[in-house]
Amino acid sequence: MPQQVDTLIHARWVVPVEPDCTAHEEHTLAIDQGNIVELLPSKDAVAKYQASQRVELNDHVLMPGLVNSHTHAAMTLFRGFADDLPLMNWLQDHIWPAENRWVDQDFVLAGTRLAVAEMIRSGTTCFNDMYYFPDVVAQACQDAGMRACVGL
Repeated sequence: MPQQVDTLIHARWVVPVEPDCTAHEEHTLAIDQGNIVELLPSKDAVAKYQASQRVELNDHVLMPGLVNSHTHAAMTLFRGFADDLPLMNWLQDHIWPAENRWVDQDFVLAGTRLAVAEMIRSGTTCFNDMYYFPDVVAQACQDAGMRACVGL
């Protein structure tokens, strides 16, 4: 009799963290109560597990989420702003004056929400942020279900 699990995710390729340089083709991830139970060939998973939810990713790679270890998430709102200049010129003559004029809690909330949406869409599941109003950044992350390490 097949073992009951919550979810089976079949993927064309599964790239685990360990061992290095490994990719499994036609494998399934069995998940129960929020925990990975097993990674096994899809043909074996069908016989071993029964799930209330099945996800078929026939043309996808399944891999752990990415971690961005250095962000100023709210600065997404400054994207493209004088970005063709040397670093110190860009900071001193453009970014710092713009931050002084525009950055407040609403700016940080909107910019962080945009950054979090972009990160989720691109596979980033955790980030480290160093910017103004860390309590606002933390709240935006909590609202979106995003993991983050937040500080000044």
